[in-house]
Amino acid sequence: MAGAKYPWLEAARERYRRVSAEPLPANVMALLREAASEAGDAPALHFIETGTERSYAALLEDVERLANGLRRIGVTHGGHVAVMAPNILEMPTTWLALAAIGAVMIPVNVRYTAFELDYLLTDGDATHLVIHESFLPLLDEIGETIAGLRAVVVIGDPGADERVRWAELVAGSSSGFTPEAEPGLDDVLNVQYTSGTTGLPKGCLLTQRYWLACAKAYAASDGLRYRRILSGNPFFYMTPQWLMLMAFFQRATHYVAPYLSLTQFTDWLRAYEIEFCWFPMDAMARRPRAEDHGPLSLVRGNLAIHRAELHRELEERYGFPARAAFGMTEIGVGLMMPIEAAEFVGSGSCGIAGPFREVRIADPEGDDVPDGEKGELLIRGPGLFLGYYRKPDATKAAFHGDWFRSGDLASRDADGFVTIHGRIKEMIRRAGENISATEVEAALLLVPGVAEAAVLPVPDAARGEEVKAYIVLEPGKTLRDVPPEAVIEHCSRRLAAFKTPRFIEYREAPLPRSTSGKVRKPALAQERADLRQGSWDRLSGAWL
Repeated sequence: MAGAKYPWLEAARERYRRVSAEPLPANVMALLREAASEAGDAPALHFIETGTERSYAALLEDVERLANGLRRIGVTHGGHVAVMAPNILEMPTTWLALAAIGAVMIPVNVRYTAFELDYLLTDGDATHLVIHESFLPLLDEIGETIAGLRAVVVIGDPGADERVRWAELVAGSSSGFTPEAEPGLDDVLNVQYTSGTTGLPKGCLLTQRYWLACAKAYAASDGLRYRRILSGNPFFYMTPQWLMLMAFFQRATHYVAPYLSLTQFTDWLRAYEIEFCWFPMDAMARRPRAEDHGPLSLVRGNLAIHRAELHRELEERYGFPARAAFGMTEIGVGLMMPIEAAEFVGSGSCGIAGPFREVRIADPEGDDVPDGEKGELLIRGPGLFLGYYRKPDATKAAFHGDWFRSGDLASRDADGFVTIHGRIKEMIRRAGENISATEVEAALLLVPGVAEAAVLPVPDAARGEEVKAYIVLEPGKTLRDVPPEAVIEHCSRRLAAFKTPRFIEYREAPLPRSTSGKVRKPALAQERADLRQGSWDRLSGAWL
C-alpha cells in the first residue's frame, strides 16, 4: 500500500485536494485588493537592480490609476495590448492594470527583432502597444501603420508627440477603479506566445483562472509560509507572473532580479534571505565550490526537468529541500513533488498531479498504458489554456478530448509518481530504429568533462536520420582534454552502435534553454542549414 510505503503521501494528496476545492478569488484584481487590505504597508514588489519597492497599498493605487489611464486612451474589456519592457516596475503594473480592465496582454520578448515584434502585433491583433523607450528603434523599423494598432504608450521618453507617456497615464488619472464589466475567471488575460518544434510561435490563450490556479497551487500545496520569493527570469515569460501572484496569496514580497545571472544568483538568495525560487540546477552545480558561502535560507527550491544524478549533491551542497515540479505554458501547474518526499531525491521523478490537475499516460490513440510503461503525458483540469489564438487546427491536435497532450514521453508508477523521459518528437529514426535523444544525452553527460549535452537528428539519405551531439565542456576543459574520440569511446560502452552519435559539435556558450530549463532544440536546429557543418564526423574521423 502507498500509505505504508510513503506514510506522508496521503497527507500531501489531501492538501492538494483542499487547495483545489477552495474557491479562487473572483479575479486577479480581487486577489491584489485582498492582499492590500490585509497587508497594505508590507512590501509587495522589490526590484533588485534599482532598489525600487512598492507596498501592497501603493501598488494597488498605481494599478488603479494606470487602469483609468489606459481606459481613457481606448483600452477596453477584451482588447489586446502588447507589452515590451524589461524587468522594471512598469511591466507587472501594466499587466495588473490590464487584468483590472479585463483586457489581454501580449508579452513581447525583449530580444525579439523587428520582424518578430511585427508578427506578434499582427498575429495577436494588438490594438495598443506599451513599449520601453530602448526598443523604439524596432518600432521605427517596422513603422506604426500596423493594422489595428491605435496607440503607442512609451515607458520613458516617447520622442514623437503622438506617442503617450506611461508615467503621465498614471499621474494624470484618479485612484480607485471600477471596470465597465467585472472580469471573470474565464476571461482571457494573456496571449502568451510559445515556440514549438516547428513554425512561428503560437499564442496560448491564458485566463485569469489559469494564473490564479497556478499561483495558488504553488503558494499552498506544501502548507508552508514563504515570506520572500525570487524570480530571475524576464516578465515576458510566464514564471514571474505567477510567482508574483503566489507572493500575493502569501502576502509575501516578490523580489525581481533584472535577469538570470548565474554568478549573482546565490548572492541574491543570501542577501534577501529568499525562501522560494526556481533553482537553475545544472548551472549552479557547475559553479566552483570555492564560491559557496554556507547554506541558503530556501524553504523550498523548485527544479524543472533535471539531472537525477546531481539532485542529492545539490541538496547537500546548498542545504535546502530541492523538489521537482513540471509545468508548461499551456497548462501552468502540472506535476509537483511533495515537500516531504525526501525518498525521491535523485529519482528523476517530477512528482504527482498537482492541485487542480489530473494526469495519465497514454498511447498515440489516447488510451491508457499500464503503470510503468512509457507513453505520452496527458493533463486536464480547470485553468488549462483555452487553445492557440487563431489556430484551430493546432488547438485540436493538442488535445485528446479534454486531455492536453504534453508531447512528453513519461511513465507513472503505481503510487502516481511520474517520470519524464524526453520529448516524443525528439525520437530519432535511424535506419528503422527509434533512438531516444534523452537516452543518448544521459550517456553524454556521464563523459568526464562534459557539462551540457543535447542531441538532434540530422537528415541522411542512406539512413533517414543520423545522431548529432552538441556538447559544452566544463570550465577549464578543452578539446584536448575531451576529444571526440573519447566521447565516442565512452558512449559506445553504454549505447548500442546505432545510438552512438555520428556528429559531435563542441560549443563554448551554454546551450539555449527555456524558462522551464529545457534545451531549446529548435534554436539549435535553426543555426545553420546543414547541421553537419562545424561537426566532427565519426565515420570519416574528420571535421566538416
